[in-house]
Amino acid sequence: MRRFVLAAAMAGITFGAQAADLPDVPVLRGSLTTTKPNWNGWYVGGQVGYATSDMDFSHAVRSLTDFALRNSVLQAPVQEWALLSKNHTQGTSFGAFVGRNWQWDDIVVGFEINYNYFNGVHSSSTNSLTRTVFPNEIAPTGHKYNYDVTLQGSAALALKDVVTFRGRTGWAVGNALPYVFGGFAVGRVDVSRSATVSWNKYDNWDETVIVPGVGTFIINHHDFLGSGGPLGAQERRGNDFVPGWTGGLGLEYCLWGGLFMRGEWAYTHFTNVKDISFSMNEARLGIGYKF
Repeated sequence: MRRFVLAAAMAGITFGAQAADLPDVPVLRGSLTTTKPNWNGWYVGGQVGYATSDMDFSHAVRSLTDFALRNSVLQAPVQEWALLSKNHTQGTSFGAFVGRNWQWDDIVVGFEINYNYFNGVHSSSTNSLTRTVFPNEIAPTGHKYNYDVTLQGSAALALKDVVTFRGRTGWAVGNALPYVFGGFAVGRVDVSRSATVSWNKYDNWDETVIVPGVGTFIINHHDFLGSGGPLGAQERRGNDFVPGWTGGLGLEYCLWGGLFMRGEWAYTHFTNVKDISFSMNEARLGIGYKF
């Protein structure tokens, strides 16, 4: 028994001496650790994108015809006409962004200014329409006036660039930062439109004719009373600023140090400009650096 205890003691001393001679292994000292990116701070970057836009020219000439037909019986019925089309267009974009993040544990909130210049996001529409209108116009008893109105118009809009001021909230997951954002947008556009309206006026009335021994007949009269117009107006504005709002979602991924890449989708809706409404969807890819 005494020999076994002595042998075990000698083996323990030998193993301890060999362990002391082993090289430093980092994992043993706890130095092999994974660290999450620090998203806190200022950042800048650049981006490219692809945009699709829906432009509604339906009532683009409304205020022009309202002015041309002001104080007339034709103003109200003509202003409701959807003369022009709704168009879908697409184009490319490139731009830059700058922002500031604040981070609490895994929660990241921030503010960003985002700028994009667009190529090819423009469209136009031209059309002519003739309708018969029966306005509420005082006429002699048994008579009713109608107008055959012809409206011609055109409109065009080109989106040049957009700047957005947006807040965002994200959740840090490993090297990734998924986020949502929303804010205020200002677009710069070139817009033009024109309208011409003319009409013919008619008097509709019935005449009763009695033919002795034959019967009574009703004769419908459609008498031409005259024409009006053409009345027209046109308008062109360059570098017109249009407000709107934006919202969307994205994902940033830390590549190395402060270098990151991002992908995002954004929807932007603008207020009407010259009776034209339009909105835009855009997909973007970008790369940035956080200081």
